[in-house]
Amino acid sequence: MKKLVFALFLGLFSTIAQAQESQTEYNFLRLPVSARAAALGGNNISIIEDDPSLMFSNPALAASVSDMTLGLSYMNYMKGANYMGASFTRVMNDKATLAGGIQYMNYGKMKEVDENNVQTGEFSASEIAVEAVFAYELARNLVGGITGKFITSYIGSYNSIAVGVDLGLNWYDPELEWSVSAVAKNLGGQVKAYDDNFGKMPFDLQIGVSKTFAALPVRVSATLVDLTHYDYRFINHLNLGAEILLSESLWIGGGYNFRRGNDMKVGVGDDESSHGAGFSVGGGINLERFKLNVSYGKYHASSNSIMLNFAYAL
Repeated sequence: MKKLVFALFLGLFSTIAQAQESQTEYNFLRLPVSARAAALGGNNISIIEDDPSLMFSNPALAASVSDMTLGLSYMNYMKGANYMGASFTRVMNDKATLAGGIQYMNYGKMKEVDENNVQTGEFSASEIAVEAVFAYELARNLVGGITGKFITSYIGSYNSIAVGVDLGLNWYDPELEWSVSAVAKNLGGQVKAYDDNFGKMPFDLQIGVSKTFAALPVRVSATLVDLTHYDYRFINHLNLGAEILLSESLWIGGGYNFRRGNDMKVGVGDDESSHGAGFSVGGGINLERFKLNVSYGKYHASSNSIMLNFAYAL
């Protein structure tokens, strides 16, 4: 059984690595649900912690979460837009972990106007993904994970529906404190479109590595994202993050997302600046049953976002 599952993962990864373009439907799925991942540049798929929000980055990381853990997330994304998440984790046995999760984006209210730009009312927009996560120990130090997603999007009286899958692998050596992961996110597509034009999911192939140093209370991470976009400069695939592990319970960290910093630049010549977009910082307290993490980042040159994660083992 393990050989069959492992072969399936390898086959899927080799096939999807040939994909060329991700589309713009349901891009709220690109946002981090984890404050820890958000603090480390916004994309991190390899840190091993008892943190349920990390399974949204890589379903294989659900194997590190304690049994009966409830997780909640909130982020003020931009003015009028709020992003929330929730999860519950159940350890089935020594090898298998099952979890459920929700991601929800509310874009607030917007003006509805006619062809003459006369306001005729208001409408709201929102998106939601309901997810089921399964993580399984495939071999010594190697865990595979899969997430199934049911996604709906609403813009006024219009809506669309999609289904998707995330596939993740994580290899972790607890003695050397090396962690290496690979994730294929948002495989799938629409089953009901807004109109006759069916869009695609925001597919993303990522590879990440984290290393904790024995002589220093420091963990560094590097994550490569959007690996099917060959037209990017290499640096724009890279997310870097570093944490100072003040104790077993306390951490502070920061990171940089090179693509976000590049895309958010405004101005010309010497006046060109991203105004801090791309940088992120955070910290948290992680006790045996209670965990609270917070991050600060800029997802746009003109706005600041704060993310909060709360977790409690029942």
